[in-house]
Amino acid sequence: MSRYYVEISEALKNLRTDQDGVVSFEYIIVAACIIGAVAAAFGTGATGAIGTALSGGIAAIVTAFNAAV
Repeated sequence: MSRYYVEISEALKNLRTDQDGVVSFEYIIVAACIIGAVAAAFGTGATGAIGTALSGGIAAIVTAFNAAV
């Protein structure tokens, strides 16, 4: 049992001083920020600002196409 405690404590010491672990954690934070920004831009459905602009643009193109034909 003592051997496992020593192995675990050594692994935790290495994890605290491991710079790669910090970089991985930073990637997780950046990914969460990107997900938040995309959710804010598009909304949870097609009701976000970009979704509304795209729907309006497509509707204008369809109207112009139908008028031309």
